[in-house]
Amino acid sequence: MSASPHTRVLISGASIAGPALAHWLGRYGFEVTVVELAPALRGGGQNVDFRGRTHLTVLERMGVLEELRTLGTGGSPITFVDERGRRLLHLPADFAGGELEVPRGELAQVLYRHGNSRAEYVFGDSVEALEETASGVRVAFRHGAPREFDLVIGADGLHSTVRRLAFGPERQFVRHLGYYAATWELPNDDGLPVGGVALNVPGRLMSVGADHRDPAGAGAFCLFASPELRYDRHDVRQQKALVRAAFDGLGWRVPQLLRSLDAAPELYFDSISRADVPSWSTGRIALLGDAACGATIGGMGTGTAVVAAYVLAGELALARSDHRAAFARYEKRLRGYAEGCQKGGDRTGPFLAPHTAAGLRLRNGLLNRRWVLNRMLELGKQVSSLELPDYEALLAGRVNAVG
Repeated sequence: MSASPHTRVLISGASIAGPALAHWLGRYGFEVTVVELAPALRGGGQNVDFRGRTHLTVLERMGVLEELRTLGTGGSPITFVDERGRRLLHLPADFAGGELEVPRGELAQVLYRHGNSRAEYVFGDSVEALEETASGVRVAFRHGAPREFDLVIGADGLHSTVRRLAFGPERQFVRHLGYYAATWELPNDDGLPVGGVALNVPGRLMSVGADHRDPAGAGAFCLFASPELRYDRHDVRQQKALVRAAFDGLGWRVPQLLRSLDAAPELYFDSISRADVPSWSTGRIALLGDAACGATIGGMGTGTAVVAAYVLAGELALARSDHRAAFARYEKRLRGYAEGCQKGGDRTGPFLAPHTAAGLRLRNGLLNRRWVLNRMLELGKQVSSLELPDYEALLAGRVNAVG
């Protein structure tokens, strides 16, 4: 189906939102280029979940739902313990796992495989400058030669380069929510169970659990309260030092987990923050996913990104050459839904690592009451939904009417 042949679109970012958008634009006949700073698709990261009819409908229309079901983890239970390893609270797998939970890295691979034949992927490069003209956008790259595109989409995350270049500095749009989080992989030398075992002290959480696929491997996750820190987001050694400083002096498995940082091949480290951008587009440039409305953890950002990619591509295909109309319809359809999902991220840090010992006791005491836990499980299933157009059917109908 060729809805808009020869329209050249640059997508910055190849995490989740970028490959999802490339998939749909490729299906509609756009000429798509995806540029990604990393040298290859990034693996690792926390498991991500999909919830409700809206998420699953888009995955089904993409043709990836059944494959993702085979990769599903079944959810990740977590047991909270004290520094002597005594159990304080257990949360079942469905507490945070949604209807479908998959490893983030495997999701990225699936989306890439389903769309890379219709898109050009350029790894190890990034956008350096944008200049909009009457007919397109001239893009300068860090390494590659300058090129011109009809449209540019920033799908490059909470710290979006495209947003900085086209909309303004990050401080105008991103708000720190008072916590930092990190994940890394390590050997499972102690026979850890699948899921997570977590130590909580006021303002800090450290957890570890076996890999769902490979019982010889494990994943660590930590979260700590902190004012906004200044650090180089590309300096992994500096980020490891920040994690060590935040958890120095704690007991349980913490010293062993901190030692495992030295050998960790990758580290995800970032603030828990949210992005609020007054308008998701300017001229021929638009934002997608976390760049437009991100919430680092707990805001259903992955599901929102996949849905937003579906809507943005569909509106561009329907609009043919009228990108302004497409961008306006995309934002009008998505903004309320995305902002509703985003609110969950505001509560993640205080829930996982309350600031005080009293807050920890209150959370544990409440959730150890079965009726309270059941009520929270019920509320977690009440996910907002969005009526989604069937863009392929609409495009097919228009083609048949013309024909």
